Amino acid sequence: MRKAHIISIGNELLIGDTINTNASWIGRFLTEKGFFVEQVNTLPDDYALIKEFIDLSLKESDFTVVTGGLGPTHDDITKKVITDLFDDELIEIESVLNHIKDMFRKRDFDFSRSNAEQALVPKSCTVLFNDLGTAPGMWFEKKNHALAVLPGVPYEMKFLMNKRVSDKLENFFPGQDVWATRYFKTAGVPESTLSDQIVGDLSTYLNNGVQVAYLPNPGGVTIRISAEGNSKTAANEKLESLQELLYKNAGDLIYGEGRDCELAAVVGDLLNQTNKTISVAESCTGGMLSSDITDVAGSSNYMLGGVIAYANDVKIIHLGVNENDLINDGAVSKKVALQMAKGVASNMNSTIGVSTTGIAGPGGGSAEKPVGTVWMGFWIDGKSFALKAQFTNDRLINKQRTVMVVLETLRRELLGLGTYPYNLKPQQ
Repeated sequence: MRKAHIISIGNELLIGDTINTNASWIGRFLTEKGFFVEQVNTLPDDYALIKEFIDLSLKESDFTVVTGGLGPTHDDITKKVITDLFDDELIEIESVLNHIKDMFRKRDFDFSRSNAEQALVPKSCTVLFNDLGTAPGMWFEKKNHALAVLPGVPYEMKFLMNKRVSDKLENFFPGQDVWATRYFKTAGVPESTLSDQIVGDLSTYLNNGVQVAYLPNPGGVTIRISAEGNSKTAANEKLESLQELLYKNAGDLIYGEGRDCELAAVVGDLLNQTNKTISVAESCTGGMLSSDITDVAGSSNYMLGGVIAYANDVKIIHLGVNENDLINDGAVSKKVALQMAKGVASNMNSTIGVSTTGIAGPGGGSAEKPVGTVWMGFWIDGKSFALKAQFTNDRLINKQRTVMVVLETLRRELLGLGTYPYNLKPQQ
C-alpha cells in the first residue's frame, strides 16, 4: 500500500484559533483511495520548517498533500517555499488572473497587487483551477512521487480534492488497491452494549482486508466497516456478508447509512411520510433541538414552531403548565415535561409535541435531582408519555444527548418499534 503524508500549515492551527478539520477529512479521503496515511503534521508559518518537512515527505512517502499558506497576506509563504524547494520560477496564469478579477468585480471589492499575485504559480506545476476561491491548487510530479498543494479554506480544499486531485491520483497511481467503506449510524445504545451484546463476535468476518470500527460521540455510535480490494467492486463484495449480519443483529438500532446521515433528517422523512407535524418546547436544550430539526432542508413541511421556555413564568403563560406542579414537583419533573409537550402541541396545532426540561449543569443539581437529570415529554396524536434520563456533568454533552434521545424516540415511535433509547422506560 502506498504511503501518504498530510501537512497542514498555519499558526492559527497550532494555537487553537482554527480547528484543523482538513487533516481528518483528507485522511478519510486518502484511505478510501487506498493510501496508508502514515503522518499528519501541523506546522507554523515558518519557512525553514515547511521546507524541511515537505522535502522529507518527498523522500519518504508516495503522495503528499499540503494545505494552507496560499493566501494574499504576508504570512502566506507556502508558494515561495515550494518554488525555492524546486528551484523554480513563478509564471502568471491568465485564466486564474481573469477568474480572480471576475470574483472581485462581482463582489464589488477593490483589486490589489497581492490579489493579482495569487495568479502566479511555479512553472513546473499543473494548476488545479479553483472555481470557489482565488488561490489555485498546484500539482507536482517528481519521479515516483506526487505532491498536491491546496488552499486551507475547507470548502475550497474539498472541492479541489474531489474535482481535481481525485482523477490525477488514479492516473498517477494506476492499479492501486482501493478501499470500500460503509457507515451505519445508531443512536440510543452504548458502544459496549452495541459491540458486545448486539452485534456480537465479528472475528470470522475480519479477514482478507476487512476491518470494523465503532465510533462513539454524544449523538450516538457509528459503525464503520471497510475492505481493501483491487477495484471498488471487489472491495465492496467483501462487505456484503458483514453488512447483512449488522442488519440482522442491530437493524432496528441503525437509523441510517453514510458518514453524513443525520438523525434529524431521518425523523423528518418519517414525519413527511406519515403526514405529521411537530412543535417543540425547550428548556434545558435552549433551542438546540429546534436547530437540529430546522437544519434539514424542507423542514418547514412538518416543523410548525417552538417555545424556549427557560423561565417558569414562560412555562405557565405560554405552555399552560400548572403553577402548583412547578412548586410541588419542580421544573425538572415528569408532570412539567408532559404538560410542556401537550401545551406546545395545542398552541401550535401540531400532531406531535415534544419537550425538554433538565439540569444541564455544571451546577444546580441536588441529591434528589443531580446534574444531568433530564425529563423529556412526548405528545403524539393524543398519546402522552415522558422519559427520564441521567446523563453527565458536562453541560454541552447533556444538551446533545437530550436532543439525540428525543429524535431517536420519535424515530422509533413513528416506526412502531416499541423500544426506547438506552432502554428508558416511558412514564405516563
